[in-house]
Amino acid sequence: MSDAPTLRSRLSHKPIVVAPGVYDAFTALVAEQAGFGTLYVSGAAIAYTRLGRPDIGLVSMTEVTETLALIRDRVAAHLIVDGDTGYGNALNVHRTIREFERAGASAIQLEDQDFPKRCGHLDGKALIPAQEMAGKIRAAVDARRSRETLIVARTDAVAVEGFDRAIERAAMYREAGADMLFVEAPKTRDDLARIVKTLGGKVPLMANMVEGGKTELMNAAELEAIGFNLVIFPGGIARAVACTAMDYYSSLARHGSNEPFRNRMLDFSGINALIGTAEMLALGKRYETDAPTSEKKS
Repeated sequence: MSDAPTLRSRLSHKPIVVAPGVYDAFTALVAEQAGFGTLYVSGAAIAYTRLGRPDIGLVSMTEVTETLALIRDRVAAHLIVDGDTGYGNALNVHRTIREFERAGASAIQLEDQDFPKRCGHLDGKALIPAQEMAGKIRAAVDARRSRETLIVARTDAVAVEGFDRAIERAAMYREAGADMLFVEAPKTRDDLARIVKTLGGKVPLMANMVEGGKTELMNAAELEAIGFNLVIFPGGIARAVACTAMDYYSSLARHGSNEPFRNRMLDFSGINALIGTAEMLALGKRYETDAPTSEKKS
């Protein structure tokens, strides 16, 4: 990563950055091998897969940090991490930023929901005061050790206070020091275009595509044409895995064998090739030999 462009520099030019959601080291590895240089560590997907629960504020900062560290150990991609509300007040945000940055985050997203938060595409959200959120953004900026660790400010105000107030909040968070803005759950293409018109130009803008969510779906090229710099597909992998797993377990229960499902699976050799088993075993062999001759002489 030392010779690769930073996420900040990558966001400054086209094409739009497409960041698929991941929730563990395995999904991150598969996504990186598919060619993605930026990944989104989704809090919702962690809740779905680690807890088997909805995205309603149940995942802790420690659980996300542990997940993030395992992902960073396996992939070199830029990691945008969902930090929910920062898990408390400005002092909690300060600690969250330090922990996430140390674990390998390239960017950390914070939102202005009250606790307990919930998925941005669920109803019934509540917000903290805008000034309080601006203070949390300032705390995040102060806490980071590197300017290349980006602070992403998300507002959920569209569903609570209306579109215009969401734009006002986002602008306030930008002035507080946010490096990227994320207006969650706008409804239409026109709303997305208005976000760019009113907020674009000073900092990068992020869009979120959720199949079955509140925002009209657009592809990456369409969002780039409007003026967005980044689009995330946060929970898509969890929903895809869920669909495949339902089919797989149903097939196994029905047939008592994986044979009918084999053309939709990796076999034993395939999974080992994917995760690099041969390379790991070869690395282990290096440490079973004698020390180099130069070391013996010394």
